[in-house]
Amino acid sequence: MPILTYEPDLYPHDLFERLAFGHQQGMAWWVLYCLPRREKQLMRRLRALDVAFHAPLIARRTRSPSGRVRTSYVPLFAGYVFLFGDANHRYAAQTTGCVSRWLVPPDMAALTADLAQIRRLIDTGAPLTPEARLQPGMRVRIRSGSFAGFEGAVLRRPGETRLVVAVDFLQQGASVLLDDCQLERVA
Repeated sequence: MPILTYEPDLYPHDLFERLAFGHQQGMAWWVLYCLPRREKQLMRRLRALDVAFHAPLIARRTRSPSGRVRTSYVPLFAGYVFLFGDANHRYAAQTTGCVSRWLVPPDMAALTADLAQIRRLIDTGAPLTPEARLQPGMRVRIRSGSFAGFEGAVLRRPGETRLVVAVDFLQQGASVLLDDCQLERVA
């Protein structure tokens, strides 16, 4: 099976800038749970239908048996696509044949903030590691360094300290390795 190239994972490209000016009447986030390995197919169909969505993709590098390094773009949250629209948009997404079920997040503002922060973290270009089933940890804000302004939880692993930025509704997120930066606790 060929490895697919990068495809837009945010449509329209300025969705979060539009949301910063307030929610549009009748529009909300819908969390779509896809059939296995259908996230990109759903994203293509939503773009064709002109439906706003976000499905964060991260680069994953693997080495082939012959030694070539291959880069593929995989969903950060496997199986999930975040649709922003009304009930008609959700229905259109369900008719694509890619959606298993859908969920309504309890706090739209928190989901918007979490997704925007994940987007900003991906845009830094730092290598990310998917983190699933996060446990509650100490919330911190980075005061200095290349990740200044990001908020998340500190995760300690042997020999490294990582910052986990999560989408609380899914209990999943991404972590990035912290080198030299100052942290402050967030109340």
